[in-house]
Amino acid sequence: MNRRPRRNRQSTAIRDMVQETILTADDFIFPLFLLEGSNQKTEVSSMPGIFRLSEDLMLKEIEECLKLGIKGFDVFPVVDEKHKDSMATKSHDSEFFYLKTLKKIKEEFPEAMIVTDVAMDPYSSDGHDGIVKNGEILNDKTLEVLGTMALAQAETGIDMIGPSDMMDGRVGYLRQVLDENGFEKIGIMSYTAKYASAFYGPFRDALDSAPKFGDKKTYQMNPSNRDEALLEAQLDFDEGADILMVKPALAYLDIISDLKENFPVPIAAYNVSGEYAMLKAADQKGWLDGEQAMMESLLSIKRAGADIILTYFAKEATGLING
Repeated sequence: MNRRPRRNRQSTAIRDMVQETILTADDFIFPLFLLEGSNQKTEVSSMPGIFRLSEDLMLKEIEECLKLGIKGFDVFPVVDEKHKDSMATKSHDSEFFYLKTLKKIKEEFPEAMIVTDVAMDPYSSDGHDGIVKNGEILNDKTLEVLGTMALAQAETGIDMIGPSDMMDGRVGYLRQVLDENGFEKIGIMSYTAKYASAFYGPFRDALDSAPKFGDKKTYQMNPSNRDEALLEAQLDFDEGADILMVKPALAYLDIISDLKENFPVPIAAYNVSGEYAMLKAADQKGWLDGEQAMMESLLSIKRAGADIILTYFAKEATGLING
């Protein structure tokens, strides 16, 4: 036998030397949930170990993560129902806690890479990502709200916006709004192939942002479709997206691979709340080794082609990587 692959597996030193996929803290963006107020910390019941944090505690969390080597953070607002309306007006109110905290984060930690969420649902009394009229999501009118929102976020000093709404044409529209207002340096990490997935449940629990009626299938993608992801990616690429994202990650590794093979920009993948929750639940039940399953899952996402992984495991995984 001239070829014995086991020769390259016979010791830890050899296995480490020839491994093809390596995870580092530089691969991760850590999603964070921001609460209004101070000294506020509440665990997300469906996401063990993940907390909603007020500004003061979030600043401490970011500082701790930076010391570990995690440099990227995606900040999502937890908006009380009293602040919500049909036009998401609080999303661009400079005195609202989300925008004020973004500015504070960048002032204290200019080295951190801060991504923001551009979508109406956290602020919308309808719970949808766009303007609702007679039960229909209005695409082009929604773009105007998203543009105002993105501009308000850019003014806080953040590094990159993340349009997660899946409205047609929003990347080009947002790129134009940013450029016309002197924010050419602000990047766009587009939620390019965002599927209408069952794995978002815990996230909506965390933000209390579930739709008040219907579902999101008229704007999020059909899980059956693969070729359509290439169409969405081509549109976002042509409109100026700097990073293309696939969401969720684990059930869509083929889509991550497709985008990596076809587009010369970084590919991100969102290891979403439901993917996190099911591994945590199985670990708590003793049905699998949580740490090994976590690292294997993250490796699979990177091996599929993701250059960036948004994951709630970022802090825990980095701790293991650092030893």
